[in-house]
Amino acid sequence: MGPSLRVDEPRVVMVDDEKKVADAYALRLQDAAEVTVAYNGRDALAAITEGRPPDVVLLDRHMPGLSGDDVLDRIREQEIRTQVIMVTAIDPNLGVLDMPFDDYLSKPVDREDLFAAIDQQCEVLAYDLLGEYFRLESTRAVVAAELSPVELDGSDRLAEIEPKLETPETRIRELLPDADDLLAEFDGIDRDGY
Repeated sequence: MGPSLRVDEPRVVMVDDEKKVADAYALRLQDAAEVTVAYNGRDALAAITEGRPPDVVLLDRHMPGLSGDDVLDRIREQEIRTQVIMVTAIDPNLGVLDMPFDDYLSKPVDREDLFAAIDQQCEVLAYDLLGEYFRLESTRAVVAAELSPVELDGSDRLAEIEPKLETPETRIRELLPDADDLLAEFDGIDRDGY
């Protein structure tokens, strides 16, 4: 059967200007992930920024036009919540110290290592989102406990928190098999002191 991912169908964008290479990596992932393939930097940015962001971007560095390094910089400038794994034939040097990638794999990458790297980055993303969710939810819970029902009805700021909670919660549930337990533990804490 071979390796599998712990996350059910993470969203992955595979970016490589060599069509055969990109398609081969996508083929390795097709039964385990929702894969979008881009063959250049511009198409990659479109795939990454349209709709919900991918969980992981597998990004080649050396591409004509908009390079993988440029795509990585734009992802970080736009603060897109995705993990970026450089999958490249370029041997790393000291220049990578300043690059904001999350993992770096030198080609060729076997299926087991690819799956392991994606799993790790999905877990990192999930816990990052969990931290954001806990900050927002604890703020909402404390304010809700302290304000009267009349004050709550008139609070636009509190209402702004609700939609901000939905996105990380949804992604956390998709990325972490034990998300229900973690979220229930958090909800079980008495924050109003009564």
